[in-house]
Amino acid sequence: MRSPQSLRNGESPSPHPRIASTPPHFQSTVTLQKLRRFNTLILVFRLAAFCFTLTSAVFMLTNSRDADSPRWYDYDAFRFVLAANAIVAAYSMFEMGASVWELSRGATVFPEALQVWFDFGHDQVFAYLLLAAGAAGTALARTLRDNDICSESGAFCVQSEISIAMGFAGFLFLGLSSLISGFRVVSFLINGSRFHL
Repeated sequence: MRSPQSLRNGESPSPHPRIASTPPHFQSTVTLQKLRRFNTLILVFRLAAFCFTLTSAVFMLTNSRDADSPRWYDYDAFRFVLAANAIVAAYSMFEMGASVWELSRGATVFPEALQVWFDFGHDQVFAYLLLAAGAAGTALARTLRDNDICSESGAFCVQSEISIAMGFAGFLFLGLSSLISGFRVVSFLINGSRFHL
C-alpha cells in the first residue's frame, strides 16, 4: 500500500498489494541443502572410483598362481594397469576425505580457488591415465588369448581381464567426478565464490 505522501503527489494506488519476497534466510537454507546433496553425490562417485580401482589393483597384484603360470609383472601393460589403478585409488581416498571434510565443516580443505582447480585438473589427468592403462591391458589380454597362452593358464587370463574391467569401471566413476568438478570450476568462475545451484 502506498503512503499518504505518495498519494498526495498524484500517484495512483496499486490495485494489488506487493507480495513480500522470500526471506534471505530461507534462500540460503535451500542453497545449503542443494550444496549438501551435490557434495554427497561427489562423495558417492569418489567412493565408487576408490572401490573399483582398489579392487583392480588387488586383482592384478595377486595374479600369480604358481611357478609355471605367467606372472603379471612380466608384462609392461599389466604393470601399467596395476600402477595406474593403485595411484587412482590413493587419489580417490584423499578426495573422499576432502569430500567428508567439506560436508562436515562446510569449507574446502584448500582455499576454494585452489580446491576447485586441484580437483578438476587431477580428475582429468587420472581419468586419462586409467583409460590408457585399460586400453593397454585390453590389447595385451587379446594378444594372450590369440597366442593360446590363456588355454594353458586360463585362470591367469580371467583374473587379468577382471582387473582390467574393474579399472574401466573406476574410470567411469572418475569420469563422472570429472564432469562434476568441471561444473564446479565453471560455477566458481561465474560466481567468484562457492558455486550456486
